[in-house]
Amino acid sequence: MEPLTALTVAGSDSGGGAGIQADLRTFSAFSLHGTTAITAVTAQNTLGVGDVLAVSPELVRRQVEAVTDDFAVRATKTGMLAQPATVAVVAALAAEGRFGPLVVDPVLVSTSGHVLMSDGGVEAYRDQLLPHASVVTPNLREAAVLAGVDANDLLNEDDMVAVGRLILAFGPAAVLVKGGHVVTRGVTSRRSPDILVDAQGATVFDAPRVDTTNDHGTGCSLSAAICSGLAYGRPLADATRDAKSFVLAALTSAASWHLGAGHGPIDHLGWNE
Repeated sequence: MEPLTALTVAGSDSGGGAGIQADLRTFSAFSLHGTTAITAVTAQNTLGVGDVLAVSPELVRRQVEAVTDDFAVRATKTGMLAQPATVAVVAALAAEGRFGPLVVDPVLVSTSGHVLMSDGGVEAYRDQLLPHASVVTPNLREAAVLAGVDANDLLNEDDMVAVGRLILAFGPAAVLVKGGHVVTRGVTSRRSPDILVDAQGATVFDAPRVDTTNDHGTGCSLSAAICSGLAYGRPLADATRDAKSFVLAALTSAASWHLGAGHGPIDHLGWNE
């Protein structure tokens, strides 16, 4: 059976755990043909990001045009865009209708603390790209930056809904605030709630927190899995539920792996198993 096509516009992870590598494995797990527009090349492994070289915004444009002129792209996700000019280019391509449903994963800072977006990037997201998003999928730290609030004040599900509504005001159709880093009264929760906020209200997608250090690329993989569901025409809530199940299985399956000395990758084939 001929596969449908999805597109990821994101950076390359030399360690293979996140970025376009994780996106392509996720697309494959959902039986999609994955295409790419690479925005940056990183030197990184499970211990962190050592260096970043951004691709020129014009070359990002040419990659997207090459893919979308030839393939029937059913849905697209963005990951690391690296510089405001690239955010602007991606927004312009979205305005041309090249992407289909668009999942925006606003990658701003790596888990190890390396800044992955240059100055002005947050404003570019708010003003230019978010209005084109079918859903934007920030973690708590990214949500706080986009909304202009203190991440330390996001302690529970009510706070997550509130920050989601602030981001919704920038124009996306929906916001999925990821709760992987949520704490309650200073204690990490044993649950990992993600909350989908849209004009109709808020929906909680809950799951147990998996006790593992192999969690590199979970955000990329979740957004790619949502993109996969949208490529099949699934409603956003159903695509999000499937994506949540996919990531939970991937975390569980890789929990005891020892790939690298830091935060290892998840098992993108765990769902199929």
